[in-house]
Amino acid sequence: MKLYTRTGDEGKTSVIGGRLAKDDIRVVAYGTIDEVNSFVGQAITQLDDQKFSDIIAELVKIQHELFDCGGDLAMVSDKYPYKASQEMVTFLEERIDDYIKQAPELEKFILPGGSPAAASIHICRTVTRRAERYATRLQQDAVTNPIVLKYLNRLSDYFFAVARVINARLNVKDVEYERSALVFREGKRKEDK
Repeated sequence: MKLYTRTGDEGKTSVIGGRLAKDDIRVVAYGTIDEVNSFVGQAITQLDDQKFSDIIAELVKIQHELFDCGGDLAMVSDKYPYKASQEMVTFLEERIDDYIKQAPELEKFILPGGSPAAASIHICRTVTRRAERYATRLQQDAVTNPIVLKYLNRLSDYFFAVARVINARLNVKDVEYERSALVFREGKRKEDK
C-alpha cells in the first residue's frame, strides 16, 4: 500500500461521496476530530495500566467512536448510514454521572493541570470544544448527523470529569482558579450558610 497518492497536491481531498478543498469546513471539522483522537492516544500512554484500566478501556472505545464521528462528517452523500448513535451519547452521560461522584466536590473553576495525565485529558477536552465549534458551523450549512454534535458536547464534559478523577486517584489536587468565586451549586449553598 502506498501512503502517498499525489491526489491532494492541489489542495483537494477525497470525502465520502466526492472531493472538497482541504480547508472546507467539513474537512476542518472531521480533521479536528482526528486531532482529538490523536491527543486521546497520547493521554492513554500517560495512564498506569493498573490504576486506570477502566478509563483506558473507555478512552480506546472513544477513539473508535471518534473515528465514527469523523466518518459521519466526511459524508457528502446520503448513500451510507451514519455510525454515531444516541447510545454513544448516553454512555458518556452515564460515565460523567459516575465520575462526578468519584472526584472531590467542585466549588470553583479549575485550571487545566494537576497531574501530567489530567493535563493531557484537558487538552483532549479543549480540542473537542474546537471540533464542536467547527461541527456546529458545518451543521448550519450542510446536512450532517446531528448526533455528532451532541456527542462532541458530552465528550468534552466527559474529559473534564475524567481529568478530575485522574487527579483524585493520584492524590493530586485540582488547581483552582485563584480569582474564582464559588460558582457551582454546592459551593453557593455553602456560601449562603
